[in-house]
Order: sequence, then structure tokens, then C-alpha cells
Amino acid sequence: MKSMSAWERVMLARNPQRPKAKDLLPHIFEDFIELCGDRHFGDDAALYGGLATFEGTPVTVLAQSKGRNLQENLECHFGMVSPEGYRKAQRLAKQAEKFHRPIITFVDTAGAFPGKEAEERGQAEAIATSLKLFATLKTPIIAIVLSEGGSGGALALSVADRIYMFENAIYSILSPEGFASILWKDESRAKEAAELMECTSFDLLNKGIIDGIIEESEGGLHQHQKTAILLLKEILRKELGILSKKKVKQLLDERYKKFRVMGNV
Repeated sequence: MKSMSAWERVMLARNPQRPKAKDLLPHIFEDFIELCGDRHFGDDAALYGGLATFEGTPVTVLAQSKGRNLQENLECHFGMVSPEGYRKAQRLAKQAEKFHRPIITFVDTAGAFPGKEAEERGQAEAIATSLKLFATLKTPIIAIVLSEGGSGGALALSVADRIYMFENAIYSILSPEGFASILWKDESRAKEAAELMECTSFDLLNKGIIDGIIEESEGGLHQHQKTAILLLKEILRKELGILSKKKVKQLLDERYKKFRVMGNV
């Protein structure tokens, strides 16, 4: 499927039938226990997190969660995380560090929630604090871009030792529509913007921003998700085996170097 255009991949990433994080997690992890609340304001349904085991290894899972229908999407702001969601992620990440549990994040958002109430509760600070925290966590972190990875909303959960993308996922500074609106004052040129942005998994792998691509079957993840799940589990098994053997100093040094050289390929 490498011959597809960037816009075709954008459409696949946004396909309403594409599996959400909550659809995949039961097939990847065992004994999942959801943990809620940021201990400051409330709980954010757009950030689904908790404890689980992966083939017997305790892990912490943090997933940006879109709804399966209109009602669920309204409850979770279509997967756009609010400040309390990022603070919940920070709380669970610190807990994972304390108990030496690897962290696995699933990125799937068009961007952070842009509402007035989010700004009032410190959206920018919550994202910035997440970036700072994940850069220095003394435990392995693996990030998986599931569908859309947009703007700072996605970056907040993408500071990791390993970053993988599903083949038809996208990862960018903002949406193609937003890019076209800013650059050309014409949102209708989104298709053209998608090509210029180089936001596909293959573009980002070539730039050295991600570490690998999880292949999808013809037609996208929603057509044949079992094969993709097996590939993802193989990647997690391999990377957790490698990262768990590293000493903390080596882990942090390599994470720092990873982001310092990012984009120089």
C-alpha cells in the first residue's frame, strides 16, 4: 500500500470504522484495570489509562480514546484531551516510574481540546509539563500512533524511547485543513496540504522521527485488524525485552539523544 497518496491515508486514518484504542487493548493486554481522575479537577474520558499485564509483564497503558458513536464522542470531545486528561496521564506515569513499570501510550487525536474551559484550566501548561515529565521518566516508554497524531495534543504522549506508527496513521503539527487554512487561507486545499506536510508513516520513518511501521492489510486496519494486532504484540515483545535490560542512565541518555537528532536524517 506504499503507492497510496497522503490524502488517501488521511481518509483511512479518519475512517469511522477504524478501531479505536478501546477496541484493541483487550486483544493486547491482560488484566486491565482502569484508573481515573487527575486528583486536581476531575476525570477526562478522552484519556483512557490504567494498569495491565503484557504477556505477564506489568505495564501502564495510556491511550487517547475516541468514541465509537456520536454520544461517546461527545463525552470524550472526539478524543481531544483536556488538561485533566494530561494530568491524569502524568499521575499514572509517575506511578509507573515508582514501581518500575514500562509505559505504553496510544496516540489518536486530532489535537488537544481547544475549548475555552481547557484554556482556563491550563491546557498549554499541562501539555508542556507532560513533555518535560516523559523526557525524564526513569522507565521504558513505547508510543504507538494508532490513527491521527495531531499537534501538541499528540506530542504530549509521544516522548518515548520507541515510536511506532500504524501504516495508515498520520502524525503532524496540525491537520491538513488547518495547515491549508494558515498557509493559503483556503481550507479546501487540504488534499494538497497533506502531500506537502509529509505526514504519513513512510515520510516520518524516512525522516527518522519514528522507529518503525506496523503494517496494515489492504483496505486499512478496520478490514483486517487481527494481523496488525499480532504484529504490534511482536513489536512490544521485542522492544520491552530490549528496553527493560537497559540501565536507567543509558535509557535516559539514549532518549535525550533520540530527540536531539530527530529530523536530521
